[in-house]
Amino acid sequence: MAKKNVSAVDVSGKRVFVRVDFNVPIEGGKISDDRRIRAALPTIRSIVDRGGRAILVSHLGRPEGTGFEAEFSLEPVAKRLGEMLGKPVGFPSKDCIDAASDAAVAGMKNGDVVLLENVRFHKAEKKGDAAFAAKLAHGADVYVNDAFGTCHRPEASMVAVPKSMAGKPRVVGFLVEKEIKYLSGAISSPAKPFVVVLGGAKVSDKMACIDNLLPKADHVIVGGAMAYTFLRALGKKVGSSRVEEDRISDAKKTLDLAAKLKCQLHLPVDHVCNTQFSEHGDIEVFDGEIKDGYMGLDIGPKTQTQFALLIARAKTVVWNGPMGVFEMGPFSVGTKEVAKSMVSATKAGATTVVGGGDSAAAVEQFGLADGFSHVSTGGGASLEMLEGKAFESVDVLDNA
Repeated sequence: MAKKNVSAVDVSGKRVFVRVDFNVPIEGGKISDDRRIRAALPTIRSIVDRGGRAILVSHLGRPEGTGFEAEFSLEPVAKRLGEMLGKPVGFPSKDCIDAASDAAVAGMKNGDVVLLENVRFHKAEKKGDAAFAAKLAHGADVYVNDAFGTCHRPEASMVAVPKSMAGKPRVVGFLVEKEIKYLSGAISSPAKPFVVVLGGAKVSDKMACIDNLLPKADHVIVGGAMAYTFLRALGKKVGSSRVEEDRISDAKKTLDLAAKLKCQLHLPVDHVCNTQFSEHGDIEVFDGEIKDGYMGLDIGPKTQTQFALLIARAKTVVWNGPMGVFEMGPFSVGTKEVAKSMVSATKAGATTVVGGGDSAAAVEQFGLADGFSHVSTGGGASLEMLEGKAFESVDVLDNA
């Protein structure tokens, strides 16, 4: 069901609690990828431009939950956000619920922005604690969920806070609205042909996703290390490639189900291999089966062409998981070719969705992220949405 979004709420003079996802990589106090901060800007600007007072709340990393830890502080994020907004962003304290934070929120004027410190400095956040949520939400007039990357987690700021604000407006931000539109809406009634591209290391991570999408898809493409469990299930020799032995029977069932549903499941026909997990060494391309002692680390040129042709004919493409070890130059080509094929499909009018995580990191690395209909900001959340799961953090919000 569609949810009311932030633009439908009069925020002038109101304190607006915005759960954002500022879980960005920080090394030596420097932010190396600010995509998640950029993704939140439309919602933040909508609030402050209309005279609202934006109280931003986020987690960062995995602190112990026993108090302040400098390496997980959101202070560098406050600085970067201020540069992006062109105005100061308040960062009152090393704690999100102490007197200094309360005073900063109480003293806000229309158009002000305050970022509270990492909510995961409190164990109560991950436990979904109601008392902690009530302190966090103290004084807020409106709740906005714009943290898609955390939507699948029932944490205090995601579920207990909006529950504690019953009777007040509880809405989605523009980012979460867009994520739901593409990851749920686009696949509930996709334009055909509908092609699903799945990769990554483990079959076990994607099995629920495959089961949910097989009845809807015309073609399912499987690459990455997970393809070798399927190839083994077909009796193919895969050398020393990664195989999940305990998932071979599941792979067989999936292959049978695909045939029954008349959904074509496509596996690599050639492989870029090495004798070691390294970009150096004895790299060879094997057609068909893989020689003993070699492991598959990317899809080969014939497979790249086959997959590209399927994507070119598609009207809807959803992609989750790289085709190989894209972080290593010799094994990045398959993932890059899939990305380029999807960019071409977008230009031809197809809806193309990249489901977060490693796939999103890859298209960002290749400089292609702007060429898709949507690149998700959530890895685990996007995968769970593709599996068809409901999120309590979204269900609790006001319907449109």
